[in-house]
Amino acid sequence: MPNPLSFNVVLESALSKISNVVWRFTQLMNKRISYNVIHPKWSKEPTLKSHEKTSPPLGFPRQTDSLCPRCVIETREKILSGEADLEKMMKEHPGYIKQRMQDREGIITIEKECPKHGSFKDIMSLNVDFTKRIESLFSGRDFKIPSDRLHQHGKSSIQYGRGAVLTMDLTNRCNMMCDPCFMDANQVGYVHELNLDEIKKILWDSANAHTPKRQTSLQFSGGEPTISPHFIEAIRYAKELGFFSVQAATNGIRFAQDREFCREAAKAGLRFAYLQFDGTTPEQASGRGVGNLLEVKRQAIKNLAEFGITVALVVTVVNTINNDQLGGIMEFAMENIQNIHTVAFQPVSFTGRDEDLSEEQRLKWRYTLSHLVRDLKQHTGYLETMRDWFPLSASSPFSDLSDLMKGPGQDWGTLKCGCHPNCGIASFVMVNMTTKEQTPVSKFINVDQFMKDVIDINDYARRPQITKVLVALALLRNWSAKEAPTGMRFVDLLKQLDSHSGGNLGISHSKRFRWGMLTLAGMWFQDLWNYDFRRTEMCTIPYATQMGEISFCAYNTGVGYRKILENIHQNAALGEWYKKNGRHAVYAKGKKVPLEEQISAVPSEMAPV
Repeated sequence: MPNPLSFNVVLESALSKISNVVWRFTQLMNKRISYNVIHPKWSKEPTLKSHEKTSPPLGFPRQTDSLCPRCVIETREKILSGEADLEKMMKEHPGYIKQRMQDREGIITIEKECPKHGSFKDIMSLNVDFTKRIESLFSGRDFKIPSDRLHQHGKSSIQYGRGAVLTMDLTNRCNMMCDPCFMDANQVGYVHELNLDEIKKILWDSANAHTPKRQTSLQFSGGEPTISPHFIEAIRYAKELGFFSVQAATNGIRFAQDREFCREAAKAGLRFAYLQFDGTTPEQASGRGVGNLLEVKRQAIKNLAEFGITVALVVTVVNTINNDQLGGIMEFAMENIQNIHTVAFQPVSFTGRDEDLSEEQRLKWRYTLSHLVRDLKQHTGYLETMRDWFPLSASSPFSDLSDLMKGPGQDWGTLKCGCHPNCGIASFVMVNMTTKEQTPVSKFINVDQFMKDVIDINDYARRPQITKVLVALALLRNWSAKEAPTGMRFVDLLKQLDSHSGGNLGISHSKRFRWGMLTLAGMWFQDLWNYDFRRTEMCTIPYATQMGEISFCAYNTGVGYRKILENIHQNAALGEWYKKNGRHAVYAKGKKVPLEEQISAVPSEMAPV
C-alpha cells in the first residue's frame, strides 16, 4: 500500500492544479462583473481599491526630504532653552535638506549636504536587489488622514494610514541604565510621568477622535512602564475603550519579581509583553548592566506564561556588538516557542544616548535590514533573502480582507500596518511543537502570488460566502504539498491561518495546533543620519502624547518631540521628585535583581495562538 502521507501529497498537488484552473475561470467571471464599492461605518469614505492607492517615490536613485543632524540638534537646544518657539519651528522647518539614495555598486548609500554643516553620508542597504524586492511588494498607501487636532506637527505630521501599534509612554523613569537607550531614561534630570486622568484623556482621544476609527495594538512603554503606579489601571481602561490588544514594552524585571503582578496585569487585559532581549550569553547580557539579566528574562517568561501573556523578544542589534547573538536568540525562541510568538529585531537607531557618536563609531555600529537578513540566513541556514522576507506592509491586503469579511457595519477598522517598505520587514516560520522542525511559510506557499490574489479578491468585494471560497481557492493554488512541513495537510494550514486571523472563515474551533507560527520582524527606526519624511508621514507606530499622535521617528529622532514635550510637561526635577516620592530601584553596574523563585525550565506544550 502507498504511504498515506505520499498519497496525500499526490492528492493535494492535483487539487492545487485543479484550483488553479478554477481560479482562472473565476477571474474571467469577476472581470465581467463590476466591482462592489464598500463604505464601512468606521470610515468617512469607501475603502480604497488597489488602483486608487498611492505610493511614495521608490527605487534608486531617488531624492527625498530629510534633516541636517546638526541643525536639528541646535534648534532643539534653542527651544529647550527658551530662545526659539516650537510653533515657529514647525512653520519655518529649520534643518530641512534634500537627501539622495543611490545604488553604488550594489550598496545603497544615503547622501545629503547642509549649506552650514557640510555633507553627511550613511548606508541604507548592503544588498540593492533585496531592497528592490521589498519595495516591489508594497501594495499602496492607506487612507489619507484628514487634518485634525491629533496630527498638527508640521512636516512631521502623520498623513497616511490608521496606525498599527499605538504607543504611550507612562513614565520616563526606568529601573535599568541601558546603552543604547533612545529616550535616555534616568539621565535627563527631570521626571515626566502621566497621571491617570492624563492617560484616560489621551487614550479616549486616540480611540474616538481619530479618523478613520481604527483598531490598533496599544503598547504601554517608557522608561519602564511597570514602574508607573497606573500601569494596571491603564490596561483596564484601554480594554474598556475597546482596544483588542494591549501590550507592554518591558525589561521584564517587575514581571520576574512578582507573580501576583503578572496575574493582575493578565486579569486587567494585558495580552503581550515585548521583552527586551539582546543575547543569550552571560557576557552579552552583562552589557545591559544587570548582574543576572538572563535569569530575569527566563523568570519573566515563566511568570508571564503562567497567566497566558505571550512574549515577543525585542532585540536591539548593533553591528560588531551583538549581531553574533542572532543564532542563539533564534534557538532560545525555538526552545520556548509555546510562549514566544515573535522575535522583533531592531537595528540600532542612533538617538538618545547615542546621538552624539563620532562618524567613525556610527558607521562601525550601523546595522541595516540588509545586514539582518544576511546574518539570519547564515545563522539559520534556511531563511532565503529573496524568498522569505516581505515588507511589514505586505500584511495590508489581509487587513483589507478582514474588513471585507466582517462587513461594513463594524465600529472599528481592522488593525493595518501600512508603513513605508523601508521601515520594516517580516518572515514567518512554522515550527513543529514536538520536533522543533522549522519551515519558512514562503517555502510551501507562493506568498508573493497569494498576496496579489488577495488584492484582487479585495477589489472584487463579493459577498462573504463567495469571498471565503475565493480565498480558499487562492491559497490552495499557491500551496505546495511537497514542500510543506512533515505531516501538514492543506486543511491543517487553513484551520490554523483562520484561527490566527480571527476566525473569519469560520472553520477553526481550536486554539492549539501541532505547529506554532513564529514571526520574525525587522523594524528599522530612523535617526538623524537616515531620516526620510516619506517614511515619517506613513508611520504606523504613533506615540499617543499630550500633543496628539506623533510619528515614532519624529518623536524619538528627527525633530525630537520627545525631549521637547517631556521638558514642557515635566512633573518635577529629579531631585525634587526623589524628595517627595523616594527613589525607585535601579539595577546597573552589575547589580543583581532579587528574584523570589528558583529559575526552572519553561515547560513545553502545544502552542497557543
